[in-house]
Amino acid sequence: MKFSKLDLLTLLISLFLFASCENTSTIGLEVDPSSAIQGSLVDSITITSRTIKEDEISTVSAVRHPLGYMKDPLFGTTESSLAMAVNLPNDAYDFGTTPVIDSAILVLNYGSEFYGDSTLTYSIDVHPLNINISKESSFLSNRNWTYNNQLIGNKTGKLYPTTKYKVNDIVVGKADTLKTVTPQIRIPLDKTFIQNNIANLSSASLKTNSDFNGAFNGLHVQINKTNSTGNGGIAFFDFAGTTSALVLYYKKQNATTTTLKDTVSINFPIVNPVVAATIKHDYSGTPVANQLAAPTVQQPVTYLQPLVGLRNKITFPYLSKFAANIGKIVINKAELVIDVSTGTDVLPYGAAPRLSLYRYDIAEQRQNVPDNNAATQYTSGDPRSLDPRIFGGYYNSVTKQYVFVVTSYIQDLLDGKTTDYGTFLATTPTNEYQIYPSISTAARSVIGSFKKSPVAGDNLMKLNIYYTKIN
Repeated sequence: MKFSKLDLLTLLISLFLFASCENTSTIGLEVDPSSAIQGSLVDSITITSRTIKEDEISTVSAVRHPLGYMKDPLFGTTESSLAMAVNLPNDAYDFGTTPVIDSAILVLNYGSEFYGDSTLTYSIDVHPLNINISKESSFLSNRNWTYNNQLIGNKTGKLYPTTKYKVNDIVVGKADTLKTVTPQIRIPLDKTFIQNNIANLSSASLKTNSDFNGAFNGLHVQINKTNSTGNGGIAFFDFAGTTSALVLYYKKQNATTTTLKDTVSINFPIVNPVVAATIKHDYSGTPVANQLAAPTVQQPVTYLQPLVGLRNKITFPYLSKFAANIGKIVINKAELVIDVSTGTDVLPYGAAPRLSLYRYDIAEQRQNVPDNNAATQYTSGDPRSLDPRIFGGYYNSVTKQYVFVVTSYIQDLLDGKTTDYGTFLATTPTNEYQIYPSISTAARSVIGSFKKSPVAGDNLMKLNIYYTKIN
């Protein structure tokens, strides 16, 4: 059977007309109230919050390592020093015949984070370590690394965490060239010390990294508080690549003409996993000290601090009573809204750009809440996990708030599928979400707490639950 174009057009128009005919008496009727979905909001769920100290953590293999000294009027003082092993450029490195050190520079490559005032004067001291750090197995953040009192290097001046450098690139047999390098601190070291402790080492001590580290323990770097100015700050350095290094410039006898000298530049890399940080906090005389001394008292504000500092433990003590009173519900959305305390985010002490939210399991191990539990190559995750931008925790500088979407977590708590063994807030780097104590950022926050009868201007922590009651 074959249709002409006119026949086909007529058929399509007819089908359209028949399909559009229906009983007009049903159009425009209101929805039966008994079958409509009714949504409600509750924002008065009690939340308790407490400032508690963070757990100590290993500092090797961090994304960035902190160095600095900072005095914060609310959080007291924070100090971080670094201990590091130095590595050979290659196995069986040969300095050549009669090497003489011209100069030695400790290059520390900035790691894209700085907190505090970079315009102040910072004095950075370098000492030799007393212990072979490469042989150690414990690198906890509270460990003190012993070092020799001999000062072998110092750099005093301002910090430039985002400014690139120009340095001379020495090439054997060719003219030196000027090259641009990444933002870094360059600390001159005592060339006599380097000559005696590195350049004059035997070939056996230069055979492997293990041999070299046995002969040269490594370096300790810290802020000289006496010679630094102002309230200071914390800088972060990158040891993931090979740009942080001990750079040696030396002369050696030319291989073919004994009366000539070659100038050599060589990098002894400083890389993870043998870089460790020692972090100290002193809360004496601060509001933080008062809260830590009264752990059962609900305070109007609480404190969050990275660098193995402070976190918040929050609980929802009457959530089960709410569920019992209201009956079975489906949560359409639940938001944890956290205000930053007014006036506590003034530069150079800006509020942390991001917070993490996590829970304890029955063994008090840190776990993601289901709303932020995406599958990985090691875990199946939770199918309800949200995009990180929706889950939230980012600081909104306009509203001065952090907001987390915790719909699935609160639903599981109400349904008894999850037990609240502890829910926690902490600071985390902007681009690396961490539920474990972070040493890769220094930005802190002072946040509000729950109030039963808040008034305008109060800084709060509240849980908004949008729900539908099920018959």
